[in-house]
Amino acid sequence: MSIDFPLILVILVFGSGLIWLADSLFLAPNRRRVLATLEQQYPAREEEGSPQAAQFAAQAKARASEPMVVEYARSFFPVLFVVFVLRSFLVEPFQIPSSSMVPTLQVGDYILVNKFTYGIRLPVARTKVLDLNEPQRGDVMVFFPPHMNDTYYIKRVIGLPGDTVTYRNKRLSVNGEPLSWDPLAELPDGSGRHAVALEQLGDANHLVQVDPMRPSRDFSVLVKPGHYFMMGDNRDNSSDSRVWGQVPEKDIVGKAFGIWMHWDSLFSIPSFSRVGAIE
Repeated sequence: MSIDFPLILVILVFGSGLIWLADSLFLAPNRRRVLATLEQQYPAREEEGSPQAAQFAAQAKARASEPMVVEYARSFFPVLFVVFVLRSFLVEPFQIPSSSMVPTLQVGDYILVNKFTYGIRLPVARTKVLDLNEPQRGDVMVFFPPHMNDTYYIKRVIGLPGDTVTYRNKRLSVNGEPLSWDPLAELPDGSGRHAVALEQLGDANHLVQVDPMRPSRDFSVLVKPGHYFMMGDNRDNSSDSRVWGQVPEKDIVGKAFGIWMHWDSLFSIPSFSRVGAIE
């Protein structure tokens, strides 16, 4: 079962904020009155080592101290709120768990996703409250796939609403126009060889990888209104719109724009050699 971190963060932010607010409105005033009364009862409380100082400290702790839950809420709320705003509306970090976007993204890459490029959405509810830009062909986008509505996926935008996407002999065409394809190399892997090429899609020039020994899985599809056709750059090793269908606009999360770290596993050393923009 996947952990719904956005929901947990919302609960923590609003829970700590409500505890702090309720204490400020209803409980803290009474503690201040008790403390003022104690200060009058122990006028010599500020004399270090005096009996009144010890008595005042004991009475203040017993009758006017801040509850521990309020202390934690007051301490953590500002930090949680900043994280909530940054993660929900500005930039969110993600880790690449699979090889479907190789060679553009490697397993273990940590990426940054712009959460406002495609519009401002409410966390958890995912309701768009402000329209900004629309996804473009070639964008690397994070979204919720139609078959798993609680798991983030990352693929490249191939088809926009109304586009006809065609795949023949491992070459893409959009609206009848073949995409530019510049072969670069054939490289060995664990089970054979794969071919790497430079493909142009819209304004994006990006690397793609295919396995010459695998079937092409040819298709032609019309992208529905309000939907996007997504494919991985590792064309023969990607579960994408060819498998689970087109992505509705309401399930968009944001645009991936940069790699900030690479970390293969818990027992390896993080690397920053792949830091840079995502093409």
